[in-house]
Amino acid sequence: MFTGIITGVGRIVAVHALGSSSTHGKRLDIECPRGYLDDVGPGDSIALNGACMTVTTLEAAQDHFTVEISAESLARTAALAQTGRINLEKALRANDRLGGHMVSGHVDGVGQVTQFEQVGESWSLRVLAPPELAKYLAYKGSITVNGVSLTVNRIEDVATGCEVSINLIPHTVQNTALGTLTAGARVNLEIDLIARYVERMLKSDPQAIGQRTP
Repeated sequence: MFTGIITGVGRIVAVHALGSSSTHGKRLDIECPRGYLDDVGPGDSIALNGACMTVTTLEAAQDHFTVEISAESLARTAALAQTGRINLEKALRANDRLGGHMVSGHVDGVGQVTQFEQVGESWSLRVLAPPELAKYLAYKGSITVNGVSLTVNRIEDVATGCEVSINLIPHTVQNTALGTLTAGARVNLEIDLIARYVERMLKSDPQAIGQRTP
């Protein structure tokens, strides 16, 4: 589990194919901030732009680690097979503060940035989410964009999906990789975890909801 509070901004410095066909995944070489890996070991989970990945190798002294991503994961996420800045978050520990919201690190869909521009001291970010995610998005609800926990300021249902409007304060732009976004960029989206359970409950047999086992 994660919180959507970015703990470091790293960089994918190299992408290596794990095979010769499209069914093979990639290995990513990632550089991270000084000391970021001091409490990390092989097999630990780190979210890359909101996608939970397993550390396969690491060189803590060199602030470098690798992950391997399957072709399936690459097909369902954005910008994880190219070099560049990336948001990092270590897995949540039981005694950590829950500063954002409950995040699973499983990308629900890929959205497209329709606007990213400065408005006063803040930044306006608009993302077009896929139609299948529209029912999970609500005014003042939570959404994770490239691993960052954000609050929805406005939603608008359109023919091609649901456009979500978000306000980014300067701190968020300066301390995450969201500041590099441009109109047309593809981003990883994760809906609020509670919304999934609400949908499941509503789909269940109404008479079964609330029943207790003797």
